[in-house]
Order: sequence, then C-alpha cells, then structure tokens
Amino acid sequence: MSSTPAQPDKAHYDNTDSNAGETGTRWGRVLNQVADSPFWNSRVAQYGTGVLAFLLFALVISVPLDLMEQAIFAACTFAMALLLRRTKGRVTTLAMMTLSISASTRYIWWRLTDTVGFENWLDGFFGFGLVMAELYAFAVLLIGYFQTAWPLGRKPVPLPADTSTWPSVDVFIPTYNEPLEVVKQTVFSAMSIDWPADRLKVFVLDDGRRSEFRKFCEEVGVGYKVRGNNRHAKAGNINAALKTTDGEYVAIFDCDHIPTRSFLQVCMGWFFKDSKLAMLQTPHVFFSPDPFEKNLDTFHRTPNEGELFYGIVQDGNDLWNASFFCGSCAIIKRAPLMEIGGIAVETVTEDAHTALKLNRKGFNTAYLEIPQAAGLATESLSGHVGQRIRWARGMAQIARIDNPLLGPGLKIGQRLCYLNAMLHFFYGLPRLIFLTAPLAYLFFGAHVFQATALMISAYALPHLAHASITNSRIQGRYRYSFWNEVYESVLAWYIMRPVLMAFINPKLGKFNVTAKGGVIEEAYFDWGIARPYLILLVANLLGFAVGVWQVSFQPDAEVTTLVINMIWTAYNIILSSASLAVASESRQVRVTPRVAATLPAAIRLENGKVLTCQTDDYSQQGLGLTVPEGVQIPTGTRLQVSLFRSDDEGIFPAVVTFGGKGRLGVRFDNLSLAQQAELAALTFSRADAWVGTWGQRQQDKPLSSLGGVMAIGVRGIRQLMTNIVKSVRPRTTSNAK
Repeated sequence: MSSTPAQPDKAHYDNTDSNAGETGTRWGRVLNQVADSPFWNSRVAQYGTGVLAFLLFALVISVPLDLMEQAIFAACTFAMALLLRRTKGRVTTLAMMTLSISASTRYIWWRLTDTVGFENWLDGFFGFGLVMAELYAFAVLLIGYFQTAWPLGRKPVPLPADTSTWPSVDVFIPTYNEPLEVVKQTVFSAMSIDWPADRLKVFVLDDGRRSEFRKFCEEVGVGYKVRGNNRHAKAGNINAALKTTDGEYVAIFDCDHIPTRSFLQVCMGWFFKDSKLAMLQTPHVFFSPDPFEKNLDTFHRTPNEGELFYGIVQDGNDLWNASFFCGSCAIIKRAPLMEIGGIAVETVTEDAHTALKLNRKGFNTAYLEIPQAAGLATESLSGHVGQRIRWARGMAQIARIDNPLLGPGLKIGQRLCYLNAMLHFFYGLPRLIFLTAPLAYLFFGAHVFQATALMISAYALPHLAHASITNSRIQGRYRYSFWNEVYESVLAWYIMRPVLMAFINPKLGKFNVTAKGGVIEEAYFDWGIARPYLILLVANLLGFAVGVWQVSFQPDAEVTTLVINMIWTAYNIILSSASLAVASESRQVRVTPRVAATLPAAIRLENGKVLTCQTDDYSQQGLGLTVPEGVQIPTGTRLQVSLFRSDDEGIFPAVVTFGGKGRLGVRFDNLSLAQQAELAALTFSRADAWVGTWGQRQQDKPLSSLGGVMAIGVRGIRQLMTNIVKSVRPRTTSNAK
C-alpha cells in the first residue's frame, strides 16, 4: 500500500503555510538549504537516515531520567522550539512538530510505564479513565500533525480560451423549510454566475413543496424540482434531481450559501487538468456571526469554529488526495457520482461519506482555498449544537459501516485523514474527563497518577507546552490558542451520547435540518442548554474550595499535589464559565445580516441633485453609506441609490432610515424581482466579495489568547449571576403581591 501523497507543481509548495516565503534568519536559510540538497535524492541516504532517526527517537522517548535530568532536558528542547518559532519556513515548522512529538511521546511512554500501578479500585477507576482520554488526545495530536504538516496550497487553473469546450453545469439549491427570502438571494446569485448561458441551468430542489417557491422560480426563469417523499433528506433530494437533469457537472449550494459570479471560472479549470478529478470543494464562509461570535462579541476578531478546517485541515487533506465534500460550495462531476450510486444515503453526513466513496473508487478529490460563496451561520447555540450533533453522529456511523482503515481503494494518507475526521467527533467523553479529572483527588483523594507532583510536572508540562506553541504556529491565523478547549467544552456533553450510540447502532438517529434566517428579538439566557456547564462550574468551584481548605487547615496535606490539581481546576473553571457566556444569547433583530464592504455608490435626490458616496455595508434590504460631511437628509426621504461594478450601474429606489455624522442608512423600497437580481449581482455576487478578509487575521499569540479566554470566563460568571437575579426577581415580586 503506497503512502505517496498527491504530487503538486513546485509552485504549490512555494505557496504553502502562513510562514512561507523568504526565511527570516540565517538558521532558517541553512535549514532550507539542507532540505533542498541533492543528497536526499539518494535512496540509501533516505533509508539510512530514516533508520537512524527511528533509533534516536526511540532512545529519546524511552531513556529514564531523574527529576533534575528530565527538567533540564525539557528546558533545552523547549528553548530550541522557541528559537525555531521565530524562524520562517516550512522546514522549521516540521522541526517544531518533531520536538513536540518527542515531548508528547516521551510523556505517554512515561505515563504508561511508570504511573499506572494503581493500588486500589478508586485510583484505578479514575486513573485508567484519564489515561484513555490522554491516549485519545495523543492520537488526535499525531494524526493532526500528519494532516497539516504540508498544506497543498492549490491554485486556480485557467480555463481553455475556447468557451465551446466548457461543459454543461447544473446548479442545485436544495431547500426544505427555509424562508423564501433566504433562498432568493442564492438563486439570484446563481443566475449571475459567469458561464455560457446555454450550459448553465439553475434548479431549486424544494423538499417543502411550497407554492410560493414554485411561483418564484417560474417568474425568474429557473428550474423547480420536487419529489413525492422526503426520504434520505438532502441526499435523497439531490439524488432525485440527478435523475431528471443531465448536466456534465453539478454545483451544489445550500440554500443560504450565496455564490460569486466567478465560482465556476475559478474552480472548473482543475477538471480540465485532472481527468480523474471527481469533486472540488471550496471554503464555507459566513457573513453572519455564529453563536460563539455573536454571544461573545468576537465576530471578525477571533477565528470561528470552522475556520481551522477550511483554512488548514482541508488544505492538508488535499496533499493526500483526501479532500472532503462538505455538502455545499462544491462541484461534482456527474459520471463518477453516478458510478458510486449518487450522494451517499447510508449516514447523516452524506457529504463526507460521498467523498470517501469517490476516493475508494480511485477518483480524485480536491480543495481550492479561495472563498467563492458565503452563507448564514446558525443563529442560536441550540441550533448550533443540533448541527454538530448531526455531524458527529454521521461520522460515528461512517466509522462503523465504512471505516476508512478497512476496505479497498484508499492509500495510507487518505485513511489517516478520514480517520482523524472521525476521531475528532469522539472528543465528548475525553473532554468531560479532562474537565473533571482533578476533582477525583480533591473530593476523593484518588491518585490518578502514581508519581510525585514534581515528576508529573516535569513530564506533562513539556508535552502541553510544545503542543501549544506548535499548533499556534501551524494554526495561528485560523484557530487561536485555548479556543479549541472552549468549543469542545460547550459541545462535549451534547455530542457524547449521540456519537457513542451511533457507533454502537449506526441506524439510530435521523437527519435534522439546521434552521437559518431567523431572529432573536430579546436577549436571554438559555438555561436548558447551559445546565451541563453550570454543573461543571459548580463542581469545579467546590473542588477548588476543598483544595484551599486542605492547604490551609490540613497539616499533613500534600501541598504540591493539591496546588497542581487546583491550577488544573482553575483552568476548568475558566472553560466552564466561558461555556456559560456562550449560552447567554444576544439579540439578533435583522433577518438579513449586513456585510461590511466599501463599494462605489451615488445618491440621486428628488430635486435632481447627485451625491457621490460609498457603502459601509450592504444587505438584501438596505445599505449603510458614507456621505460627505455636512450632508443632512431627513429620515423618510425617498431617493435613488446607484451601485457600480466596472461600467455597470444599478439604480434602486430607497428610503432614508437614519442619518448623521457622515453616515446614512437606507432601506430599499419595493424592489422588483429584476432589481433584486441586479442588486445581488452588484453586491453578494461580486468576484471579490469574500476573498479580501479570508485568512488575514493576525497570527495567534498564546498568552494573549489565554487572557481573552479568561476575560470571557469572567464575563460568563457575571452573566450567570445577572440572570440568576433576573430569574429570582419575578418570583419575589409575585410573592409580594
């Protein structure tokens, strides 16, 4: 079985990683020169170096050291990692990974050989539980490094100049219960995709079978597809449409994912270059905040939960020809799709399972990290949790019925990439163990480590520190340090049971549709969703208090052990309280979120006067405009707003909704369907609509990120106390009456 990854052009390697480019230091240049040496082309050198490296690695992880020796060793290797962190280049990233793997493997080796001689059943119960959680985290760390070691960095391939050779494409927009206003924008933008008109057909696949959708599709001239049942949900909806359409390729968009006009021209070139390519995926970008971003006020400041997958992981998968189909913003070649029986229906994550089936058949899948569509994120935490439960259940189903480690057709790199995707969703139980592990000692005196506190620190801290700074370097623009623990803490309780049950019985559970396009009229605290976090917070606060009492009043207390467990408990308090902050739902009164963008515009008043200005933001319903200082236009004034793209101008009737200090807000006034389509072409469908901000965040700074998470934890406790008071006051008032 070959482990050779997909071979990209040299230019692909030159454009990988956030640290790609000129090496910043002399040591970086030396390391890269060594890596490019012809010496490595010799097979003898490769095998000999591999054997030597393995022997040295085995020695490094297994040689026994006393406390002082281990501390010196850990300090030296971490100092080396800090020096490497200042050096740009992919080779130094790999060197940091090597140091991290060495520190973590050494910790796990020591953990299994020196710390599990438990003396009673209580120690064994809690101790072995923690060991299993650590082994899970270690496996995810190792495969994650493999998966992200060298992102491919695929670039667009130009299409042939002769447009007559361009294939026919069917655009599928599946919908079930979403509002027409949400679906309209996607339809308008799909209609404006730059492609020969005789080879582009747009279809709305309506599993809700709604008359207003049929009427809308007839009015704008797009196809409308329904079926007699809703079997297999979205997958069945698409498969039914495949039987009644004939495009050579199918572009699929969730009904709230709005494509740019350049989508096909940017993406289709790879299908001409690679005859075995069956699917090409682009990132999922969201122009509205998800519940974490909305409730924690981190939108556009902190990478959201999905950015790591679309920014690094998918690009790393691409090197190994294991890019996942993600259900939307993708193109699939019809012939290979029909060869595997259409979209997979055996699991509720039909998208990833479809990609797995294509790879098993020997077809290639690809990922192009250029945002060419954007959509609506889930509005509420409960909706977000429901969506993640479905993803987790589906991955557990695939692990049972079509495990990538088993069966034909996959190379080792593909198997590991799919395996890590599935392992990821089993984090529920390990995360809960980490959130409660120190309480075993604080409450029950259970020794989950059969070692001294100082030895635990000497081995565990290097493992954690190396993993932290290495992942910070790899993921820095797409996932900030310590935020992964926040995301997992919020979701752990809710995905644990569905994942375990689906793994035991893959037929359990059903497809649930994620609601989009709603509003939250009043802020509220979701007590139902917050219950697990509240229990964890109270338990850890009590554990910390017990630790303080023992340190203060028990003369025979193991102070060092208590302090270490209290520090761990304090960190768990931060995570639990941050989870509570996410459960405090903020208001969301706009049905159509606004997109920040600076576009050329003009205002035409009823008296004929024209003012040149520009947009601050736009939505389907209105614009925010920057106007010249001193311009005063009363609220309620009717006017016309022009938007421009190159030589195109769109003119839209509008009403002023607010004004002052060089800003003006307008609401569009009864736009016709033709005007709505033109507005979409000038705003959401612009080729550069989403690429300007993608991957442009500041590089992660671990200490700053920790400070940010701690601040959110404090905010969570404050919000909890405020909402407890609010919930008690009405009862008190009622009793008084």
